[in-house]
Amino acid sequence: MKGTATMTVLSSLEPAEILGHFETLAGIPRGSGNEQQVADWVVAFARERGLEAEQDAKHCVLVRKPGQGGLEDAPPLILHGHLDMVCERSEGVVKDFATEPIDLVVDGDYISAAGTSLGADNGIGVSYILALLDDREIAHPPLEAVLTAMEEKGKAGAGQFDFSRLTGTRMIDFNWITDHEILAGCSGDITFAVEVPAEWEDVPGSHGAAVLVKVRGLKGGHCEFDIHLERANALLLLARTLNAVQERYDVRLARAHGGAQNNAIPADAEAVLVVRDEDVEGIGALVAELAGEVRAEYSEADPAVRLEVEPAETPQRVFSAAATQRFSRVTSLVPNGVLSWNLVARGVVESSNNLGTVRATDEGVELTATITSAVTSRKHEVLDRVRSLAALAGGGVRVETQGLDAPEFPYRPDSPLLATAVGAYRDVVGEEPEVHVSQCSLELGFFSRRVPGLDVISIGTELHDLHSPAERVSHVSVAKVWPLVREVVSRLR
Repeated sequence: MKGTATMTVLSSLEPAEILGHFETLAGIPRGSGNEQQVADWVVAFARERGLEAEQDAKHCVLVRKPGQGGLEDAPPLILHGHLDMVCERSEGVVKDFATEPIDLVVDGDYISAAGTSLGADNGIGVSYILALLDDREIAHPPLEAVLTAMEEKGKAGAGQFDFSRLTGTRMIDFNWITDHEILAGCSGDITFAVEVPAEWEDVPGSHGAAVLVKVRGLKGGHCEFDIHLERANALLLLARTLNAVQERYDVRLARAHGGAQNNAIPADAEAVLVVRDEDVEGIGALVAELAGEVRAEYSEADPAVRLEVEPAETPQRVFSAAATQRFSRVTSLVPNGVLSWNLVARGVVESSNNLGTVRATDEGVELTATITSAVTSRKHEVLDRVRSLAALAGGGVRVETQGLDAPEFPYRPDSPLLATAVGAYRDVVGEEPEVHVSQCSLELGFFSRRVPGLDVISIGTELHDLHSPAERVSHVSVAKVWPLVREVVSRLR
């Protein structure tokens, strides 16, 4: 199968049964929306082992495995992870994520990728599930492994999955990012798009030059796990720059582009502006001055930030002056970052928004963003604020939701599964785990809402800098977590 050539970068590391599967997954292109190849591979993997396996139209996979080791008649256990990954690359790195594998790198205790995101979110979690499906010795109940697609794009796979095919009423999810916590609750989210019409015009005769304004060097990161770190958002910096330029110069926007995905903090953005020849030098000086201010502001959170201007090819058409101004002002006013803190789970973000991408469309540009909240009504209140902004902006600016309204996963302090996992952690690791309720939005709300009486927890592995080229996973953590997973499933009578 294309993209699944045998690799040996991780062959010296333990546990081999987990990291071997992870290395195989790294060889299969599986960006969000491009999961068919990996889904086909998982189905073939399962059927080669005599297991029942199928995939749906969105390439979510369901694998069933009988119980073993004396737990054949125990109530079924659902296992969950997601097949897709966020595809981000460092500046200057060339990688076709649709066809090329991830290039793994081992540095001490950590596995990363050469210049790109790693896909440990959620490749490591999927690898635990594959290892359980592969094993013939570990005692476990009947397993129903659900591997969803497009989790990173609005949870589209889980949103349409046929939950009536599941018989289990307890579930272990493996899409978590620490090994000292057991996740017992999380937020929901909703993604929206802001469409800004261009009011296309011919290039004014007075504007004979074009410049490319670039925002580069940002850390980016995960829109939930990293949102409280106050990192710069490339789209907001671009809008801020364009607003500053428009205060002094008559310019027209021709194109804007930035960000990798709605749920990744955007690390880069750029816009082509058509300008007067005599204004090119002044615009360059203005952006350089602003760049100094921005570097000072983000000297701790994002010290490598750069604002740059370079010559560009003059386009054939541009936004109107009003639409140019409308785009930069609307972008700068979309709520972004932490919006409220949880007053029940202290120290946890309750609600946030991530302005993730800007893309050119036939009509103009489209901004996409994801609101995450532990409270459904608060999530919709933020969305209503954005709709109010669009109404005030005028000019045909409109807001549309995308994908699904993902519900939160409520915390159950009396969960029997949680009690079992805490006891297993204590015995295997020799420490007391933290029971955590997170600001992140996972697919667990879909399962808990649609499977009556479902008892859910999530077990994680130490991951860092998700959704960015700095993403890495601790193989030492994998070695710590795998015995815990084996112990938990063996205790589920």
